[in-house]
Amino acid sequence: MKQLILIVIAFIHFGSSAQSLDFSMLRAINKHEYPNWDKSMKITSHSIYPIMVAAPGSLLLTGHIKDDKMMMRNGVKTGISIGFSALLSTGLKYAINRPRPFVQYPNDIIKRTDVGSYSFPSGHTTTAFATATALTLSTKKWYVAVPSYAYACAVGYSRMRLGVHFPSDVLGGMVIGIGSSLLVFQIDKWLQKN
Repeated sequence: MKQLILIVIAFIHFGSSAQSLDFSMLRAINKHEYPNWDKSMKITSHSIYPIMVAAPGSLLLTGHIKDDKMMMRNGVKTGISIGFSALLSTGLKYAINRPRPFVQYPNDIIKRTDVGSYSFPSGHTTTAFATATALTLSTKKWYVAVPSYAYACAVGYSRMRLGVHFPSDVLGGMVIGIGSSLLVFQIDKWLQKN
């Protein structure tokens, strides 16, 4: 019984420390006004919408032009990965109902863009990392992987800078995005073997 009480106390302490770290990191990223930087963060953040269409589209088009069936299949898998990650992310948002940082800490966090109601996980980050992972798995080229993941990290950072996500929301989005693409590509491997 004594050990169970110690485990519960440790869990509560870790939870409150993690929440405090989450807020502290966000506050450091979000504070101060930098109008030009914030404008570029909005552009980075909103650029995920055309990218999520362009990534699978460019793979499909390249595959069609080169008559490369595998590249076309990778385009389809990329589209499925992005769609699946977006569904998962949206479902979790409504299941968890975590308030946005600027709602939870209105005196400390500056809201710099319009968003929906819930915070966890970051849908933009989820989509960016699903896209980066799918492109990397499709091409297996470092010169595709490095800029893709750098862009995905920039999207995640932009969501924090704009005050609409905690670092843990972004981390959750990273995990869901990468995991979604890995799962879709792995399922396709199993299907091709059978």
